[in-house]
Amino acid sequence: MHRLMTGITILEHELSELRLLMERQTGILLDCPNSALVAHVADYLQRRELESPAALLARLRAADLDPREIATFLDGILNVNTGFFRHPGAMNALSRQVIPQVLARKSNEGPSTLRIWSTGCSTGEEPYSIAMSICEALGSGNGNGTGNGNGNGTKEAKTAPRNGGICETATPLANGCSTKDWSIHIVGTDLLPSAIQIAERGLYPQSALAGLPPATIRACFSKIASNGTANGIHEGNTSTVANNGSSNGNGNSYLLVKPRLRSLVTFNTMNLTKPVYIGRFDCIFCMDVLPHLSRSQRAALMERLHLYLEPGGYLFLSQTEKLCAPNLNFRSETYDGYTFHRKPLAAAAAYGR
Repeated sequence: MHRLMTGITILEHELSELRLLMERQTGILLDCPNSALVAHVADYLQRRELESPAALLARLRAADLDPREIATFLDGILNVNTGFFRHPGAMNALSRQVIPQVLARKSNEGPSTLRIWSTGCSTGEEPYSIAMSICEALGSGNGNGTGNGNGNGTKEAKTAPRNGGICETATPLANGCSTKDWSIHIVGTDLLPSAIQIAERGLYPQSALAGLPPATIRACFSKIASNGTANGIHEGNTSTVANNGSSNGNGNSYLLVKPRLRSLVTFNTMNLTKPVYIGRFDCIFCMDVLPHLSRSQRAALMERLHLYLEPGGYLFLSQTEKLCAPNLNFRSETYDGYTFHRKPLAAAAAYGR
């Protein structure tokens, strides 16, 4: 039995049920200590004006009626690490090995798409890192060569669309293929709506970009403010801005992803244990997601990601993670010390392609 600061008591079996409920609804294992979970429950009860842990459990059990409740509860208790180019080996393999291979294979198909999915994108650093890596691979100037996503290669209007982008420059790769008519679409999904709000805004404190080359920062970001506030942020969003470190009054500068890079990425909330089919992808990034899931959910997720990959597509995991479904047809490849996994082209026959 644990007594909360408010005088409310939470029983051991209620904590256990809470952990089981989270695993059943999201596949996520809450492996934090009981003391941390109790403190989080106390804060959540106060913020949501709930009278008891039993009322919280009843609300979470009814999450099918309002899935946002589960995500709202998990916000603040999940241990999420993110950052630009947090996995440099994966980004290096993407830009120097995978993208040239995919473009070479598809170049004879005429105007085509390059689709990449970041499955646990958090606050957006990974999808934007992917976008920068692609632009580097295409020689399009770190995001300054993207168009309006309508397939005609025209330059973007003042407001960039959010459904993909076209690389305007006809940059030939080593094999002679051109990127002129390629539509690039990166999808970032996360369970937490608060993370997706930050990702969509694309506003980051300068300290978050400390590891990026100055030339990349100049090409991909615009400085917004230098006094701890951000121009163009509506008053109603101040809490989310604060979570992004952009309203803390410490005098830092804040940088906004440029529209042309932003136009390559679409963000959506998604529970990976109850996914909505959003098409096939040439590459899927599932970095640091598996450790949060139960063993059964890991295997189920790997099966779905294998299905969602185009034949010949690539799956990226962090180097500390292993494929947890050995029966799936993946072939491991290594580039410059980083190992990734390829779905064989022969898999096309199994899906009627």
